[in-house]
This record gives sequence, C-alpha cells and structure tokens, in this order.
Amino acid sequence: MRLGRLTLAAAALLLVTTASVPSGTPLSQTERHAALSSDAVQPRGAAPRPVVQRAMHEVPFGAFVGSWDNYIPNIARMASWLNNANMQVGHTYLAGNGWQDIEGEPMVLGLWSQWRQSDPGRRLVLGVPMLVPNEGNVPDAEVARLLARGNQGEFDQHFLRLARKLVAFGGGDTVITLGWEMNGVTYTSRCKPDPAAWKAYWRRIVGVMRSVPGQRFSFDFTPTRGLDAIPWTRCYPGDDVVDIIGMDSYDQPAGGTFDEYVAEPYGLQDQVEFAAKRGKPVSYPEWGLFRNGDNPEFVRRMLEWMRTHDTAYQTVTDYCPHGFWQCKDNPRSATVYKQLMAGSSGAVGPVRTSPQSALR
Repeated sequence: MRLGRLTLAAAALLLVTTASVPSGTPLSQTERHAALSSDAVQPRGAAPRPVVQRAMHEVPFGAFVGSWDNYIPNIARMASWLNNANMQVGHTYLAGNGWQDIEGEPMVLGLWSQWRQSDPGRRLVLGVPMLVPNEGNVPDAEVARLLARGNQGEFDQHFLRLARKLVAFGGGDTVITLGWEMNGVTYTSRCKPDPAAWKAYWRRIVGVMRSVPGQRFSFDFTPTRGLDAIPWTRCYPGDDVVDIIGMDSYDQPAGGTFDEYVAEPYGLQDQVEFAAKRGKPVSYPEWGLFRNGDNPEFVRRMLEWMRTHDTAYQTVTDYCPHGFWQCKDNPRSATVYKQLMAGSSGAVGPVRTSPQSALR
C-alpha cells in the first residue's frame, strides 16, 4: 500500500484519533499561565517579546499528495490546477512498519530526489519515524524501553543507511521532519513516555545522520498545534540539533476559531515567538481542514498567517477531509485556496533554515 504502506483513507482515520487534550481545547487563563510558565514558553505579556510579524511575502509551498513514488506526478497536476503555480516543496513520508522502512526504499528515495534535483529551487521534505512500528498502538512502557535502546545505539545503523542513501541519490539537502507530532499519542515516535530519553535520542539520530559526508540535512522539529498529550517545549532537544520549528495545524476542535488557534497554549503565537527567540524559521508541514468541515475562513487566515511570518515552507495535506484538489468535499475552501495560490511564483531561493544549517 502507499502512504507509508497505508492507504490515504487509513491515514485520514489515524488523524481522527485525538490526543488526551485535543488541539484547540479551551483552557482558563489560570490553566494557560500554569502550562506556559512550567516550560520554555513565557506567559503572554512577559517581556521581552520578539518581533515576529513580517510584511506579506511568498513562501515556498507544496502539498502532501501521496507517499509512494507514483504520486510524484500529482505535484505537477496540482500545480496545473493552480494555474501553473510554482510548487517548490515535495512532501513525503517513510513507512514505519519495520527498520527496513526507515532505511528507505532505493527506488522511492531516488525518484523523489530526482524530482528535487530537476529544479534548484525545489526542496524535499521527508517524514522519518524514530521508532518502529510507528503506528502500532505501542504502550507507553514499551515506548520508553525502545527509547532507552535507541540511546544505547542499537538503531544507529538504520539512520546511517538512510542518510547515505539520500546523499548518494542527490537528496543531501532534504528537510527531515524527525518524529513528527511527538507531543501526541498516535505514533510510537512520541515524547511523553520519557521526555529526557526522547530528546537524547533525537540528538543521537541527528548526530548519526550529520556524520555522513556530503549531507546538508535540515531537521524540522514538528509538534502538533496546542497542548496535546505533553507540552511540546518539554520535547525540544536543543538549538544545535534543530534547524526549523514546525507545527502541524489542522482546523480542530469542532467549533474552534482561528483566533483561538493563535492564542491557545503552545499554539501558533507561541510557536513563532519560540522560534524567533532562537533565530529559527517556522514551517507548517501539515495543515488543512478537519473538524469544522468546509471552512474557507480557516484557509484564508492560515495562508495569511504563513505569509506574514518567517515561514520556511508550507505543505497542505491534500486528501479528504483536509485538502482541496484531491478532495471534492470542500468546494468553498478549494475556491479560496485556488484564488490565493493560483499562479504563485513561489519564493526566491531555497528553503531557509537556521544559521547552524548554513555553517555545516
């Protein structure tokens, strides 16, 4: 099967599974203050606050249109639907059923890398699980044991082989969303069972992959938006091993508003301020509709947000219920998305990362 050996429908079903505290869950001001002051994000109003607003600008963009190599032509088809917009970013995932998946199928890595190399302005974003099976309903205690094994070096060779393959195929500048949505409960590659071990394991993987000659990988720390199973700041592994601070942002919970998504604990405002204090850009590897149906206002506000902040790239999740081109359930949102993105020339130059990336 595709999408990490799963069907797109199965992936959508997995996204329906929510964390113990769903993204966007309203909290009282007292709860919000307690949550923020207990971690690395300061409560609102604390000084100094970084300047995060930017003038309106184009952002490198793309869409997740499917994981396997035969989905690559869908990028050009979607770009054509957008009046030949310059979709600069290709986004795919490694399957996480076993360690061989983490090492990457040569044909898949090769063809995606070939797509990236065909235009110097393009960038490949690759979701890489940290543990397997990544979607196996593994209990917390076993996740903690796996993290301990990882920190002993037991899984190093798999990430080393992946890095060597990417460099050999010309994908040495791939953006890697390592252990994405680590603050939730869906994936085995999650943080809550042992945050200290998770951070150490992230650092170890980055060190292994950066040891490969010729690599210029960028590592994107990508939690899901809001206070999920654990505050994502408790999972942050350090500025020296993170190049981009991402966030997966779907239109949920039911009844949620975009202003709430901005202001909620560990939401969009906290993300951009956290990143600005560290001199890092932000990203939105997954975003789209979800609990509130066909919602053009969310689409309009999300695109405006990304275009007025220091956004390295954005890739919409383009299948039902989230997307616009491959999903016919959201006609009003598709119209707005097309109006705002049609004919876009994209951004000038490659995806921007933090200064540490440029020095490697």
